[in-house]
Amino acid sequence: MSDRSVLVLRLAAPLQSWGGPSRYNRRDTRPQPTKSGILGMLAAAEGRPRETDLTDLLGLRLGVRVDQPGTLLRDYHTVSDHRGLPLPAAKVDANGVQKKTGPAKYTGVTQRYYLQDAVFTAALHGPTPLLEDLDRALRRPVFPLSLGRRSCPPTGPVSLGLRPSTHLQTTLSNEPWQASAHHRDHHRGPTVTLEATVEDPAGDLRIADVPDTYDLKAGTAFRERAVRHLWVTLPTGRGQDSAADGTAAPTDPNHDPFALLGW
Repeated sequence: MSDRSVLVLRLAAPLQSWGGPSRYNRRDTRPQPTKSGILGMLAAAEGRPRETDLTDLLGLRLGVRVDQPGTLLRDYHTVSDHRGLPLPAAKVDANGVQKKTGPAKYTGVTQRYYLQDAVFTAALHGPTPLLEDLDRALRRPVFPLSLGRRSCPPTGPVSLGLRPSTHLQTTLSNEPWQASAHHRDHHRGPTVTLEATVEDPAGDLRIADVPDTYDLKAGTAFRERAVRHLWVTLPTGRGQDSAADGTAAPTDPNHDPFALLGW
């Protein structure tokens, strides 16, 4: 294997949540996995402390393919003190004690957003030795893996292994469709066209999801990276069941759907 390769990941779970413009009592999710979220998962797999330098991980280029977009879920919460006391404010005084809300607030509302039943194929391009270490770590992680939040553990193995390709677009175009069997059953055509996002210095779009640290005391700042959107077409394995234009193949005109019922 060459000195550079691509590590392919399958990101699937009942719930995923990938950061975004979250503020205070509202936690949004982006429609695709973020670089910050994926690198955080890799760091957890290796057992890195939060204050560890991320330079080697930040150098990895990321590509993401949307195999199954899922649907948006809003989780609505209300919070109150069981003693009937006013809720404390988010701010603290000079002694580090939380201030009281003014006027007094007895019920707080929080909203968290998730992607439910989504599946993504992610590809990371970088030095082969580093990717080999990450591949081993994902198979035997030190800390539990999660897809964006701790409450979102992945379904099934995350790592699909290393590929010799050095091009993210090529890898995402060659990897088999990773959607669930239920989702694939609803697609009758011989091919499927999927959205993808590839990190590219010449890309015309910017995403602010590159972290400087995961140290909670220092606070995380995000810088931008350049990406470009594209579409990839994959075979579905249903060529014999479908017409050339992707529609369902015509049925036998002599077929009687009630024959099995004895009618």
